[in-house]
Amino acid sequence: MLPVVVVHGGAGIVPRERSEKSTSGVCSAARAAYAILQGGGSSMDAVVEAVIQLEKNPTFNAGCGSVLNAKGDVEMDALVMDGKTLSSGAVSAVRYIANPIQLARLVMEETSHACLTAEGANQFAQAMGVPEIPQESLITEYSRMRWIKNLAPGANPVESQMGKMGTVGAVAVDSEGNISCATSTGGMLNKMEGRVGDTSCIGSGGYADNNLGAVSTTGAGEAIMKVTLARLILFHMERGQSVEAASDLGLAYMKSRVGGLGGVVTVDPQGHWAARFSSLQMVWAAAQKDTLHYGLYTGEHFTQSIDDQH
Repeated sequence: MLPVVVVHGGAGIVPRERSEKSTSGVCSAARAAYAILQGGGSSMDAVVEAVIQLEKNPTFNAGCGSVLNAKGDVEMDALVMDGKTLSSGAVSAVRYIANPIQLARLVMEETSHACLTAEGANQFAQAMGVPEIPQESLITEYSRMRWIKNLAPGANPVESQMGKMGTVGAVAVDSEGNISCATSTGGMLNKMEGRVGDTSCIGSGGYADNNLGAVSTTGAGEAIMKVTLARLILFHMERGQSVEAASDLGLAYMKSRVGGLGGVVTVDPQGHWAARFSSLQMVWAAAQKDTLHYGLYTGEHFTQSIDDQH
């Protein structure tokens, strides 16, 4: 069963003209991560690589495709967690950085803290030699257009939030049986300055534990935080539920209790995996046993050989 990697590119509604780019984006990210695992690399290396690929892809709401806050600026959140030691690292409200997921990993590996925010996170990035980039290079025409649209009186950013794929993330189990998760986001469309969502919060945006499995989440951040969705799903797995059943139970509870929609990718220590969502769509891809799996709509599940690039 091992190794395995599962990647998501966000839950919501993908406009038809963007769905192909979204699907090919998660497929290449899964391929890149799986190549690391096949080469004997760690699950942490694999999930971080998958997320870097998605942060570099302007189709996704992370890195260079991030949505803009109320002021028209980019503020990004990211989280990594290592299932072997339960070490984690996160950053929130960071600016001027191409790959927040790399910075989150540095927080985990180079500090005694679990999360750095805003200005402090940016100072840490400078100290670590992470290059600052101009904010303009993180802003796409699409993000700017949607920001302007949502400044109009009577606009509902929460509703139109679903028109752009959200948070990106990945979970993996390597050939040693070590489990990791990584999640990264530009946050919520037209959010208040300084708003931090679920992504950088351990147990909400993601969780990894070698004894239980790993989850990376996407969707309505405030709802995910209320139910600590990632940890809730692992709690169901602890009680004997399968990856699919546990994921569905967590998502159903979030929907019934707080009216939130979202999606998750989940793995267990044996390498069973699931990509489940309560939103209309979630673009996802998984790689295992030299096979690439992917889908966008509920019930959709395509497969092809990992070597087949088409």
